[in-house]
Amino acid sequence: MTEQELAAAHQMPTHEGVLRAMTKIADILPKTPLLPLEVDGVTIWCKAEMLQPIGAFKIRGAWHRLSDLNEDERARGVVGVSSGNHAQGVTWAAKRLGISATIVMPSNAPRMKLEATKALGANVVLYDRAAESREVVAAGLIAQSGATLVHAFGDPWVIEGQGTAGIEITQQLHDFGLSGPNLIVACCGGGGLASGLALACPDADIAIVEPEGWDDIIRSLDAGEILPVKDLTHPTYCDALQTPQTYPVNFEILRRRVSQAVSVTTDEVATAMRVVFERLHLVVEPGGAVALAAVLAGKIQTKAVTAVTLSGGNVDQELFAQLLAQAA
Repeated sequence: MTEQELAAAHQMPTHEGVLRAMTKIADILPKTPLLPLEVDGVTIWCKAEMLQPIGAFKIRGAWHRLSDLNEDERARGVVGVSSGNHAQGVTWAAKRLGISATIVMPSNAPRMKLEATKALGANVVLYDRAAESREVVAAGLIAQSGATLVHAFGDPWVIEGQGTAGIEITQQLHDFGLSGPNLIVACCGGGGLASGLALACPDADIAIVEPEGWDDIIRSLDAGEILPVKDLTHPTYCDALQTPQTYPVNFEILRRRVSQAVSVTTDEVATAMRVVFERLHLVVEPGGAVALAAVLAGKIQTKAVTAVTLSGGNVDQELFAQLLAQAA
């Protein structure tokens, strides 16, 4: 399915849609913790999405999307495209709903993510990230089966589902006697999470953080139009954020709402992973650490009540140890 077909097939996501998604997700999942972390004498609030059943926030959008499928759509199954976190979210939701799931994954996806996706029951189809288009591979599978595409970030249901993290952040801050958030710093690949948070929290400023070399949304916002990643072979450990380019539905939200947009280096990511491990006693993957990395590096101007997404914790043990040692 092309970008244009996807945009034409569904309505734009809305704040009301996020609230509906929150009702559905609250029925099956507890809130993930919102943890205080002091940075240079200022407390920021870290949303620990690595504690979801699949180790990442992607379970939110997947559940909202799949649980809204009708009987005929469920019978034909779903197709997802992902390096691993969305893959697991879609497969987890599909398994609970009795839906078959086929996931298109890059051949160099982290072993942990590939094995976990297969273990949940997905039919995994591999592709070459540098030489093949994952959208073309997915479109071929959909043409054969009539399955529904569950896009990782360009699907309005998925965006609304991801936004439920923002509803939880607002509720949890209220429980601590705080209003806000004034600012949400979001890890950003295709922009599904950041778009959903923007809809969920209309009064908050939104800051997005991408890994160096995969900063297409930053460049797109500067240019006023969607631009692709310059080099799809650019090395990064942030596999969760390796998206070729954003979609119009995300760009339209982000261009109105993003107030800060920065990229981070591998060293800055490694430092954030070590801080999370040593001070919050949690494991965060490279892509899930970029938002905190930008704050720790002083690249984001925080506000009175700042929330930061720790968006996932699915990282191979060897890479985790390597990056923590690198940050020593």
